[in-house]
Amino acid sequence: MRLWGIADLHLRHEANRRALEELPPHPGDWLILAGDVGETEEHLRFALDTLGPRFDRLLWVPGNHDLWSTSSRPVAGEALYRRLVELCRARGVLTPEDPYPVWPGATGEGGRPVRVAPLFLLYDYTFAPDGVPPERAVAWAMEDDVLCADEALLQPAPFPSRQAWCEARCRDAEARLAEAAADGAELVLVNHWPLRRELAVLPAVPRFVVWCGTRRTEDWHRRFRARAVVYGHLHIPRTVVVDGVRFEEVSFGYPRNWMGRRTLAGALRQILP
Repeated sequence: MRLWGIADLHLRHEANRRALEELPPHPGDWLILAGDVGETEEHLRFALDTLGPRFDRLLWVPGNHDLWSTSSRPVAGEALYRRLVELCRARGVLTPEDPYPVWPGATGEGGRPVRVAPLFLLYDYTFAPDGVPPERAVAWAMEDDVLCADEALLQPAPFPSRQAWCEARCRDAEARLAEAAADGAELVLVNHWPLRRELAVLPAVPRFVVWCGTRRTEDWHRRFRARAVVYGHLHIPRTVVVDGVRFEEVSFGYPRNWMGRRTLAGALRQILP
């Protein structure tokens, strides 16, 4: 029994949909979908209906693309997120709104249970460099001609800003993680955006960092006894160990990121055991 992770399937691309259809079954295994499955509810349905029969359990967290609002999908913000949660729940897929499941494949140190914690935390522009306040972060990025589409498409309603939405999500997650860690469990933390600024390194577009997370989560891997941390968003798959904890960037990416180099089966990252 294994726990796998993948992010950034970006199913609006036909090549990515074909790659998903070619993924072989993994009977008995669990799969984490760490955000950016696609940009419509149909993309999410396609992913879950394709993957559901091939894995014993799916766990989903949203990414920024999943939450984009357009003229063809006018629902926005929290209402859109809740719609995606219900779409997942109708298929038995676990979300950040569900209890953190115990991983049945193994126990942690000293026989502790291991729980998988799907999170939805967003970002608050604090990944900008020291000396660039959050309220100036977007302008700083634009000085280098970098602007994330989220500024037009990721609406935070009913919150007044993405920062306020991020703060509310982090506050709720902190309370739930503290409760989960209080029983001695080790946790696998799952979020679309990286939890530490040092991990948000994008050589091609370094100033995109301002849309990559929040400094509020820098020490969560220590505070909440993380066994591993799973994230995506960067399209740069890698493993980094911080304070003895594995941080796994598990993105698949756009066709230009993977075609000719790997398959989706080869992109799956084993998180446990």
